[in-house]
Amino acid sequence: MDLRPVPSVRHFDHCPWLFAGEASEDQRSAQRERQQSIGGDTEIGEWCYVAESAAVFPDRLRLGEGSYIAAHAYVTGELTAGEDCTLNPFTTVRGAVVLGSGVRIGAHTSLLGFNHSMAPDRPVFQQPLTSRGIRIGDDVWIGSHVVVVDGVAIGDHCVIGAGAVVTRDLPAWAVAAGNPARHIRDRRDGGASRDRHDTGPNRVGRTASSSLAGHELTRFADIVRAQAPDLLARSWDGDRYVDRPGEVPTVRAHCDAVEIADLLLGSAPEQLTADEHRGRLAALQDPRTGLVPEFGENLSEDGFPRAGAALYHVLCVGYALDLLGSSLPHPVRAVQKMTARHLVGRLDELPWRDEAWGAGAWVDAWATAAHWNLRRSEDGSGDGGMEPGAVEALFGWLLDRADPWTGMWGTPSPEAGRLQVVNGYYRLTRGSFAQFGLPVPHPERVVDAVLDHARDARYFGAGQENACNVLDVAHPLWLCTRRLEADGGHGYRTAEIRAWAERQLETALSRWQDGRGFGFGPGVSGPGPEPGLQGTEMWLAIIWLLADLLGRSDELGYRPRGIHRPEPARRGTGRQAHG
Repeated sequence: MDLRPVPSVRHFDHCPWLFAGEASEDQRSAQRERQQSIGGDTEIGEWCYVAESAAVFPDRLRLGEGSYIAAHAYVTGELTAGEDCTLNPFTTVRGAVVLGSGVRIGAHTSLLGFNHSMAPDRPVFQQPLTSRGIRIGDDVWIGSHVVVVDGVAIGDHCVIGAGAVVTRDLPAWAVAAGNPARHIRDRRDGGASRDRHDTGPNRVGRTASSSLAGHELTRFADIVRAQAPDLLARSWDGDRYVDRPGEVPTVRAHCDAVEIADLLLGSAPEQLTADEHRGRLAALQDPRTGLVPEFGENLSEDGFPRAGAALYHVLCVGYALDLLGSSLPHPVRAVQKMTARHLVGRLDELPWRDEAWGAGAWVDAWATAAHWNLRRSEDGSGDGGMEPGAVEALFGWLLDRADPWTGMWGTPSPEAGRLQVVNGYYRLTRGSFAQFGLPVPHPERVVDAVLDHARDARYFGAGQENACNVLDVAHPLWLCTRRLEADGGHGYRTAEIRAWAERQLETALSRWQDGRGFGFGPGVSGPGPEPGLQGTEMWLAIIWLLADLLGRSDELGYRPRGIHRPEPARRGTGRQAHG
């Protein structure tokens, strides 16, 4: 007979791992009642334990088999935990938090998957809450007294030292410590330094290095330059370009091929002569509107459309012809005829609150069309130019409407965070301030907003990045740091910008697939993760921007000259813009 006393509930609260093997039937029944009393949208697996003394008030709770919440833990919001997860005594988990399986959370650790706004127009306690959430992978050990802030993603197999404050994403296998937490080494390396290489056939960059070796950018550029002819041939269907084999031909695919060939080879794609490329692209422009519809589509209106492929074609066809030493054969009449008053009315009607990316894309296309029209006038074409005051009206409206707290246009949302606003900022400023060589307003506030967005695990967590989202952070950081340097404001959050650029650059280099190029990446928009011309053209430009943020773009031996060119296409806005 076993005469050992049965441990008390208080004992199990502090040592819940003993419950499965030592609890009496009455204690098991009481635990089932405890779990049923939690309420809300709750699902708890077999062999779980929730301490009587824990304050568990979730909106949604999922505990996988064998997981437990120990004494005096505080859980609110939405917690999803896999199997064998442990929240040790006095752990705080709030907001939206997702744990993989086998996650160990040390005592007195806080996972804070929400935040307050802190605009100066009202007290902090009256500020709205925001939540990007925290995501933690499988087999992660987080020590005691650690704080993980909202928006962070921690990869599989990580170890976080006691007392760390984790403010940035950590890759799989990272060992991190400190305030703020710093990636010390790779867990697989034992006590060795973080100097591990992946030598797989399609891996160009490092996966766990704090800095790129001196030769890696040059080696990457040599590889992609050597493979460029075959990559372009892969996307030629015998008559037209497709993004990747099996897809339908598109106008953008032809333009992407021209951009890639110019960037890496310094020539036109060899599937056609330069004259044939120029002729085909020029013939796509509708002489009545100056717009370029998609293959097989008709333009639905005479004016400048609010959305659709024709907007981006103003950019890609115009710059492809520019790279080929030519230009659009007709002015973009839908923009040329727009008066300043009409333009302001259109700007006011754009969906800045709900779809800032679409609004920014419209401004990008309009400003680029204005650039082509002004250049026709400067080149002596009789049908060039713009309505008086129209370009001035654009910049006046933008400067007047820029939010002084973020430097941006549009409103973040609880559902998407800053995604629409930041992505719209890239498109808007690319076509306007950057293309016309004018300084962006409030550059420090833009850097603050963009770096905040870059911590959103939904878009920048491990494996979540796509070309659009990374480009739309990299270019604003590049543009604003150049503005600050020109104004003598060196050093504004430089270490954070460089750290982000370095992480993204390492990840980007590793995504090259031999003979196929880059995939765009995951997401509901874009061509998806399969390698193709769009992903390749965009990531090559992104890599240049990231390398330039680190002062290393010269090692690539290429510099974008088309849509993603770093130099302005115009120096100032000329007489039309300045009056």
